[in-house]
Amino acid sequence: MPYSRELLVVLFAYALGSFPTGYYLLRLRTGQDIRRLGSGTAGSRNVARTMGLAAAAITLVGDAAKGALAAGAAVLLGLESWAVPMAMAAVVAGHIWPAQLRFHGGKGLATVMGAVLVFDYRLVLVAFALAAVTLGLARQITVGGLVAVLLTPLVAALIGHTRTDVIGLSLLATLVLFAQKEDVRSIVEKARTPSGE
Repeated sequence: MPYSRELLVVLFAYALGSFPTGYYLLRLRTGQDIRRLGSGTAGSRNVARTMGLAAAAITLVGDAAKGALAAGAAVLLGLESWAVPMAMAAVVAGHIWPAQLRFHGGKGLATVMGAVLVFDYRLVLVAFALAAVTLGLARQITVGGLVAVLLTPLVAALIGHTRTDVIGLSLLATLVLFAQKEDVRSIVEKARTPSGE
């Protein structure tokens, strides 16, 4: 079957992404569902609010490792060029919309970071620099992270990545933007509100 390996890796990436570290960490420790606490997501920020910084660090590393493993598997197996960004998109989609958790997971930033780190570490270095500059200007971590993710496809194009890579990275950015839509809406509303009101 043509592209059977590629399809299997993409499916593996989605399945891997479908196990949000924060959800299972809290479930094993307390039996609670983290999606019913704090902000209602399974990401490291909500874990920090509910279980502390140590648990948040474990969650961050675990979620990033999923992205790294998915991208690494696609690269090491020498798959067709389109399959690498597709595997990256699949692992992030799995994290955001895990089937076994009724499609309610995390927001995907850590998983994107892990995947892109394996794909091309230079993009992560530039993303961190962009996030730091934006954080200094906007004083909001979420804004910094979103700007970094959204500009990553442009940076990839500028340093010579293929059109397929840029399209795949654009898909990643779109997934994260959609998952963060409530944060984006809040940022836009704050920007529209004159200071002092």
